[in-house]
Amino acid sequence: MTTQELVAQIRKKKSFLCIGLDVDLDKIPSHLLKEEDPIFAFNKAIIDATHHLCVAYKPNTAFYEAYGIKGWKSLERTITYLNKNYPEIFTIADAKRGDIGNTSTMYAKAFFEDLAFDSVTVAPYMGKDSVEPFLAFKNKHTIMLALTSNEGAFDFQTKKIDQKEVYKHVLETSKNWKNSENLMYVVGATKAEYFKEIRKIVPNSFLLVPGVGAQGGSLEDVCKYGLSENIGLLINSSRGIIYASKDENFAEKAKEQAKELQLKMEKFI
Repeated sequence: MTTQELVAQIRKKKSFLCIGLDVDLDKIPSHLLKEEDPIFAFNKAIIDATHHLCVAYKPNTAFYEAYGIKGWKSLERTITYLNKNYPEIFTIADAKRGDIGNTSTMYAKAFFEDLAFDSVTVAPYMGKDSVEPFLAFKNKHTIMLALTSNEGAFDFQTKKIDQKEVYKHVLETSKNWKNSENLMYVVGATKAEYFKEIRKIVPNSFLLVPGVGAQGGSLEDVCKYGLSENIGLLINSSRGIIYASKDENFAEKAKEQAKELQLKMEKFI
């Protein structure tokens, strides 16, 4: 999917909502556990109920890898279902991969070619030669960790080197990498006060923003400082939507939560 296609979908749906499909079998409605593939059954119901309210889905691969080959099969079924039935949706493999040379190329092939995701999250700690292999894929996007929403972000990301925070070095350096136009960045909603500085460095790049909802991030604050001319934001909500209910009406309750966020986003488009 091209960036232009993503922007067109945002304007059509009046939404820049991304729904995280982080499936924990201990949290899904108990009646689904009788299904042959409860993870996929859960995902399918959530997707069918909310696809018109969001522009992206983001499965965190750890929630699938934890269940071994069965979990990976559930992930494969989920992305296949999305690509077949809702091809306009932007898909994100939240895998946080990153290694040098051929290893990164193989990671990229796994998510871009085999599973056919539109994008994948990567960690930049190993530098250019760990990220550029992902950037080499046409019409695919690499979403690089920049300033994350967790407490440990302050351990390294905001520390200063040569009087400049590490996350700023990451942003500035990555702009010079080959095919950097395919880069997006993860910036946590709980760091809303940093968005103004981030937009000075990457004014037009899309930012994937976790942390709204359960983690306490403010949609209004993120939009105040983070919006670009083409919106430039994908606001992710996971637990607040998909676990809105453990009853048989869980998909309808998820839809209600997604609609609530979409209506708040509408005024910014």
